[in-house]
Amino acid sequence: MASSAMRPADLDRLLAALVVALAATGLVSLRAGAPSTGWLFVLHGLLAGALGITTVLKLAQSVPAAAGRRRWARLAIAAPVSLLVVAALAGGWLWVASGRLLWVDAGILGRWTVLTLHAWAGLVLLPFLAIHLLPGRWRLLRPRRAGLGTAGPRRLERRALVAGGLLAVGALGLTVVVAGADRLFGGIRRFTGSRWLPAGGVPPPTTFFGESAPPIDPGAWRLRISEGSGTVAELDLEMLRTLGEVERIAVLDCTSGWAIETAWRGVSLGSALVAAGLSVEPGARRGVVVRSVTGWAATVPAAEIDAALLAWSVAGEDLPAANGAPLRLVLPDHRGLDWVKWVASIEVS
Repeated sequence: MASSAMRPADLDRLLAALVVALAATGLVSLRAGAPSTGWLFVLHGLLAGALGITTVLKLAQSVPAAAGRRRWARLAIAAPVSLLVVAALAGGWLWVASGRLLWVDAGILGRWTVLTLHAWAGLVLLPFLAIHLLPGRWRLLRPRRAGLGTAGPRRLERRALVAGGLLAVGALGLTVVVAGADRLFGGIRRFTGSRWLPAGGVPPPTTFFGESAPPIDPGAWRLRISEGSGTVAELDLEMLRTLGEVERIAVLDCTSGWAIETAWRGVSLGSALVAAGLSVEPGARRGVVVRSVTGWAATVPAAEIDAALLAWSVAGEDLPAANGAPLRLVLPDHRGLDWVKWVASIEVS
């Protein structure tokens, strides 16, 4: 068994490493929308399986021992860490195994998907984990080297290989079972884990922080284009329309856990830059920062400027305010976080 091959200090190191790895892959995945990044989501799922197994082993090993020694303070600190780990893992597995798009009505806090709650539980876990490891437990994360003979490292290596192998097999098996449940219930997900909505429609009005649409006066609104420290041009919606309307079919893949392929109409980002008298020749610039009236921003790489769209219409309708009107960035092969709503400015570097 993996539990017999791992000491408490080994489990602590492994748990810390898995939580950090899951947080890192999860954060990177929030903005990974190209098919070439599919491996990242597979790795995230396998790490989740490994964390689930390791958490069970840790609780089985530590809780009875701590309770027997009446270490109530340590148990009180460990409880929220354990609950957050379980909540994050359960949310992710429920999202996959349910085979459908799961929403939770949080009252005044808005309507959230289970996948969003999974992500927030994982983010909140990090500071609690740091508190749990402070102050004395950090030393457990440093492997002890002193006092080991020539046979010691070999025994440790064999034990680590056995435990690692069992853990990998268990994580893979758990991932396959959860994915199998998804297929059994008729679930269809994109490589990012997002569930497909019917194509050709208007996307749901969701935001990462749950904030409402900011008040914008369409008559007073201007798109400000700047280079360096100076404003190059200010264009209203009618001026943008005269640059030539184009339509693009693109997939909006929201970090809330849904994806939709639909038609967007607007002006290409490159055309807007040309109208402002700025060059879009390859190598002429490093990239473009598109910023919202809320302050949220995304960087469009130079190679993707022509593919990017500044949209005022979706699915044949005027862009709704909740979906980013008067202007929204459409950035193919990027997640929804980079599809900036309520565009206010373009900063060229």
